[in-house]
Amino acid sequence: MLINPNTLQDNLERLEAIEKASLRLVVQAIYDFRESAKEIFEFESDLVADIGEDITREALDKLGVSKIEQRLFGKIDYKKARYLFQPDFAIKQALFVDSKAEKISGRGTATLQTSQFSLIVKQFRANEHIEVKGKLPCIIDNSFITTTIFVKYNYEEIKGKNILNDITIAALPNGFLQNIYNPTAQDTIFVAGRNAPTRDEEFRVRLSFSRLKAKAKWRVQNIQMSPNEFHWDE
Repeated sequence: MLINPNTLQDNLERLEAIEKASLRLVVQAIYDFRESAKEIFEFESDLVADIGEDITREALDKLGVSKIEQRLFGKIDYKKARYLFQPDFAIKQALFVDSKAEKISGRGTATLQTSQFSLIVKQFRANEHIEVKGKLPCIIDNSFITTTIFVKYNYEEIKGKNILNDITIAALPNGFLQNIYNPTAQDTIFVAGRNAPTRDEEFRVRLSFSRLKAKAKWRVQNIQMSPNEFHWDE
């Protein structure tokens, strides 16, 4: 029987297990595709953001997941309604995977829009305490637990070519996990985003990989290029 996603509010350990299993899926898909990803980055002439999006989608489509006929909305590259099966339970999930591509100097963060997360961002900006709620619900249609994963392609430009250096993959906590990952403005996994409030730019925030990893080591994984092997960081 499928479990009711609303019960996860009172079973955070199970919710963490769902997000860990989902991260393993994405990491495996990207790892299997890493050599092709490096070639595509080097020889494709599109914008790096578009290249990253294409790679993520192709890698996940190649691996394949279960599918539920449910349309998902949001500014996220890869969206899939699916069944997630575990030894002790099964659940409906809205899996969101977004791609980022940035030169290696910016490898420590990923810039997010409010439509890409369900947490409340609690932080200080210009010495002011702010709280901004993400627009992604914790549960969609009272049936699908939302899980958001970010794939960050870290590259460097050498002689006019984009050389893929490594790939960071991070599982952003569902909003039900607020009190663990961002309970206060002082205790946060976020740093200030790249929006300028003085110019009325839409709110953005940067996820700090080091801060998230300090909370839960497994939530941030790094894939090196071949011939380096990948080892899951627990």
